[in-house]
Amino acid sequence: MPERAHVTLRINGEEHSLELDTRTSLLDLLREHLGLTGAKKGCDHGQCGACTVLLDGRRANACLALAVAHDGAEIVTIEGLAQNGSLHPLQAAFVEHDAFQCGYCTPGQICSAVGMLDEADGELPLDAAEIRERMSGNICRCGAYPNIVAAIEAVSR
Repeated sequence: MPERAHVTLRINGEEHSLELDTRTSLLDLLREHLGLTGAKKGCDHGQCGACTVLLDGRRANACLALAVAHDGAEIVTIEGLAQNGSLHPLQAAFVEHDAFQCGYCTPGQICSAVGMLDEADGELPLDAAEIRERMSGNICRCGAYPNIVAAIEAVSR
């Protein structure tokens, strides 16, 4: 019988308390237990970045994080970035710069970009080469990189 544990997380500003199998990843908690399907299960090995969320303000691959290891944490997903009916500046920039094709990686790309720009706060604005390097953990199979970089570059200014 799998071991279970009580976990309380603050997700997109709302507290959630759940009883979970201790093997439950943060990604599975979000998608299967809370219906927050923005973070995608791409590789399930932390290599593609489609599951990127903000975990206590830092970008993290939700597929690699065990939910029980982050009891009490603050999680922000793509669903929690917009405020008061207005898109987050990065969400708006992705639309403006047509920075997606199929859209599968887009939530992870945007959450990663939000975290990355926060990490680089004292170094802004970033040039395209620096953005590509800092976003290298997020893969786009469609190859929308030029527009993704342009969208992030516009917000970094």
